[in-house]
Amino acid sequence: MIFKDSTLKDKKTFQRDFIFISNAVNFHIKRRVENLGGGGGGSGFKIMSTEKFLPVEFCKGNNGLDKVVLRESRGSSAEVYLYGGHVTSWKNDHGEELLFVSSKATFKPPKAIRGGIPICFPQFASLGSLESHGFARNRFWSIDTDPPAFPTNSSSKAYIDLILRPSEEDLKIWPHSFEFRLRVALTPGGDLMLISRVRNTSTDGKPFSFTFAYHTYFSVSDISEVRVEGLETLDYLDNLQNKERFTEQGDAITFESEVDKIYLSTPTKIAILDHEKKRTFVIRKDGLPDAVVWNPWDKKAKAMADFGDDEYKHMLCVEAAAVEKPITLKPGEEWKGRLELSGVPSSYCSGQLDPQKVLSSS
Repeated sequence: MIFKDSTLKDKKTFQRDFIFISNAVNFHIKRRVENLGGGGGGSGFKIMSTEKFLPVEFCKGNNGLDKVVLRESRGSSAEVYLYGGHVTSWKNDHGEELLFVSSKATFKPPKAIRGGIPICFPQFASLGSLESHGFARNRFWSIDTDPPAFPTNSSSKAYIDLILRPSEEDLKIWPHSFEFRLRVALTPGGDLMLISRVRNTSTDGKPFSFTFAYHTYFSVSDISEVRVEGLETLDYLDNLQNKERFTEQGDAITFESEVDKIYLSTPTKIAILDHEKKRTFVIRKDGLPDAVVWNPWDKKAKAMADFGDDEYKHMLCVEAAAVEKPITLKPGEEWKGRLELSGVPSSYCSGQLDPQKVLSSS
């Protein structure tokens, strides 16, 4: 069963269907955990473990918006709002939040949520005729209860499949039929994985093109103590200089002012080293050749109503993207873009971490 795609106009129907399927899914998950705990008789059921650990839980989030909580047995978790197909939280097994969401973020449609991992589709930024970053991040997605197979090496049960199809209003502003399937998963080790699959479902024989980004906001201790490894010597387009093309100089990217760059033909692995937190984020990506690096700094931070004046100090966007060369799909063709995020302890501040080892490891 697949939910009917929802817009603001039929939100009540969506919520009714969501509650129905949520209860059913939660019931089956609970039975599965109970059976694993006991194996048969009533005395073997471990209700306490059921209450403490559900790999997938459906509940209400800010302003009553529907969300899904994913949990792994070691303690890591993630939260996904159906509004925008938007990941808003990713915590490690110590309960530390790894993503940044602004304290001023508004969880009120049609405004996009500031922070987490917005999905930029079918347009990145203002590179087209649509609103900035397209419309996927401010549409209600549906739960896909019968998705196609997603190849994965993980045995994790902490995942959710979502689907977005265009509404009649969407087709007026972007006249292309598509299916966008998104899987969000936690691995047993606590890594966060997002797999997007976009298919051209048009019956008119016409191809379409789009640009895309996982607009990931990472939580960092102090932007001045952060460096990005893996983008050295690469060409980039500087959005602060009319998208003029430059070549990155130096051994690593550090931050002293506003940055808004699109790095081209990037490697499949990028590392973000946080000196103060002694933490390294490792970004692994497939099907996404570009990487956007963004921090608004003080002036632009103060100009954004949904962003705290000083919050730029504690966030950094490094976005796996396909921007320079739009993706083109003929009818029936499908594109897949995969993002995997890891947060690992590092000894970078004492000189013990070799970033190249992080980048070269699998």
